[in-house]
Amino acid sequence: MISRSIANAAVLALALSAMTATADARDQIQIVGSSTVFPFSTAVAERFGQTSDFKTPVVESTGSGGGMKLFCAGLGEGTPDITNASRRIKESEYKSCMANGVTPVEVKVGFDGIVLANSKSGPDFSLTREQVFMALAKRLPAADGALQPNPHQTWSDIDPALPDARIEVLGPPPTSGTRDAFVELVMEEACLAGVPEDNCAQIREDGAYIDAGENDNLIVQKLEANPAAVGIFGFSFLDQNADAIKGAMIDDVEPTFDNITDGDYPVSRSLFFYIKKEHAGTIPGIQDYALEFTDEAAWGEDGYLSDKGLIPLPEDARMEFRKAVENLTPLAM
Repeated sequence: MISRSIANAAVLALALSAMTATADARDQIQIVGSSTVFPFSTAVAERFGQTSDFKTPVVESTGSGGGMKLFCAGLGEGTPDITNASRRIKESEYKSCMANGVTPVEVKVGFDGIVLANSKSGPDFSLTREQVFMALAKRLPAADGALQPNPHQTWSDIDPALPDARIEVLGPPPTSGTRDAFVELVMEEACLAGVPEDNCAQIREDGAYIDAGENDNLIVQKLEANPAAVGIFGFSFLDQNADAIKGAMIDDVEPTFDNITDGDYPVSRSLFFYIKKEHAGTIPGIQDYALEFTDEAAWGEDGYLSDKGLIPLPEDARMEFRKAVENLTPLAM
């Protein structure tokens, strides 16, 4: 009995030692998640690597949903330390995190608009959210009220005043927070009468909408190559590529920094990153990186992230989330 107890204790000690070694084995922060937050996170990572004694964090664009799945999978060097998100963590994701021993610390970093944009050499677009819904919905009511596959092939099929151009929209995949926000703020908000609620979020799959992956830079390149196509992505990518592409007006409002800040632009959302609290004590530099991100020189009104298109939070909100980083305050949903 004694020898068995000693053996069990030895196995437990070995397992704990292995867990500690796993957590301590990596000395470089790993960040995953939203393609929209990616350029901001990358800018902070590069500055952090240049101005601190820590290695430059590795930042990957996996989409908000994909990042959350990796982040909440558990602890240890094989899982990321931080995940970026262009929407708030879902309750189901939070429960998954907690079930796997992951305590998220939530940091809202600013705002972003979702834009529809096309090449500067293409037609000008001024759209209502209802027109966007009519272009991209999988099913629409027929004359008799029954649902039919979306019949619209050109924008002018929806309204003769719109360009006589084929509907070809390059957009994010289902794992993207941009897709989630677009569905919520456009498709569900503008859903037509007679369309059942569970159909409002369904986007057509007949080639009019093209899943362009998580690489927003690639969408911009495709728009330059095809002036008739329209892309869906975050305002920061429009801002950074204003020499090549132009944004469509939505509900008579232009997608600009000021219009998003003032709340006038109708398709805007909050951006976040989440810290794995358990890793903050074992992977070097996690809290220091988050403090760099939430420094006024970075995310403030005149910070270097605003030059990349980030719309800052109000000052009181920035102070609130800065304290969450300083105290590593666990998220409570």
